Amino acid sequence: MAEFKLRGMGVALVTPFKQDKSVDYDALERMVEYVIEGKTDYIVVLGTTGETPTLFPEEKERIKEVIIRRNAGRVPLLVGVGGNNTQAVINELESTDFSGFEAVLSVVPYYNKPSQEGLYHHYREIADASPLPVILYNVPGRTGVNMTASTTLSLANSCPNIIGIKEASGNFAQIEEIIKNKPDRFEVISGDDSITYPLMTLGAVGVISVIGNAFPMEFGRMVRLCLDGKFQEALPIHWRFNELFNLLFVDGNPAGVKCALNALGLIENELRLPLVPTRMSTNEKIHKLLDSLYTPSVHERTLHNRK
Repeated sequence: MAEFKLRGMGVALVTPFKQDKSVDYDALERMVEYVIEGKTDYIVVLGTTGETPTLFPEEKERIKEVIIRRNAGRVPLLVGVGGNNTQAVINELESTDFSGFEAVLSVVPYYNKPSQEGLYHHYREIADASPLPVILYNVPGRTGVNMTASTTLSLANSCPNIIGIKEASGNFAQIEEIIKNKPDRFEVISGDDSITYPLMTLGAVGVISVIGNAFPMEFGRMVRLCLDGKFQEALPIHWRFNELFNLLFVDGNPAGVKCALNALGLIENELRLPLVPTRMSTNEKIHKLLDSLYTPSVHERTLHNRK
């Protein structure tokens, strides 16, 4: 059985934009370098945090090319491939060159509100078509439907090409049931920064992180300590970021983390409609909180990236 390479902290990379709303590819390269220097374990390309619904096909292709080139094989790459039209997802899986990627992350179909049976067959088809291992992504707050533990476990047991799930339901009982009853080759990844610590005490193998864009070294250290079973050492880091967890999402994702990254001098604070930057009151709170969270390592890296 192949080793599961997506343990630890993966960063759901933002897509930086210029003031004219075009993709800022120079800033994208800085972000790749920043999170790798911050010891991220892997990078998630074209995920929700990357504002993929507002990206055009040619932009997505160039984003993938830029990240693959800048990464140069240093960390594994996970790419988002999902949608609410099963056949369209299959067509993309069968026609795309996935060289440079470790696996695909495929979100539960949104808006359609399929039944659990529909979700099962959707993912069975995707698993059969995908040339790469598949990681499920359950995020009912965005998709409008929750994939139950029973459906997840049925897929985990019947589809060898489905190797894990990014669980962002926030339902501890559901996630605990998956962790308790999953096959050994299937892993659970936290989809929420704020509950990563408790989920890792239950057996999750890491997180696909938003806050890791801004604090890869600091938050990643907490995740690595948890992987090593050093939960007492990790807990103070969890508490240290607790207020920021809430602030980054109060006006939606990725508005909060883009505000933080702008304060760190890494990107412009630009989003594409229908998303907008954080409210001024949230902006001020984030800036104030960042001042208290700064460490020498953060200063050194951000100053380097501003050059």
